[in-house]
Amino acid sequence: MIKRPLTTVLAGLVATILLAGAGRANPAGVWLTPAGNSHIEIWHCGEKLCGKIAWFTEPHNADGTLKLDEKNKNEALRNRPLLGLVMMSGFTKTGEGKWTKGRIYNPEDGQIYRSKLEVKDNNTLNVSGCVLVFCKAQTWTRVK
Repeated sequence: MIKRPLTTVLAGLVATILLAGAGRANPAGVWLTPAGNSHIEIWHCGEKLCGKIAWFTEPHNADGTLKLDEKNKNEALRNRPLLGLVMMSGFTKTGEGKWTKGRIYNPEDGQIYRSKLEVKDNNTLNVSGCVLVFCKAQTWTRVK
């Protein structure tokens, strides 16, 4: 009689541990950048990850118009609003909580960076990117 309740409890604990681990390894969600001035929403787009600018502190110019992607190297793309701009693409899962071979577009300098992501825990995402030999890393914090 004791075996059945014990088995049920053990199964519940195993499921909880597995689900907790899966949540930590999933970068999908909304993340706060280190400067605290923007949120990036990351989602699964097919087998890969994508991300967009979901919020930032000053999305409008002084005249009330939306800020545009003015520093884009491609002149044809300079009229895109920054708010909602898809700026992350192509991330491929390479391990538990690890995604590589991605690209991050930085509208502040108009550069595209080869990037990788690593989920450190449920609320911490390490983001790194390189252009040529110059690399930079940041830690993002989960908003939701």
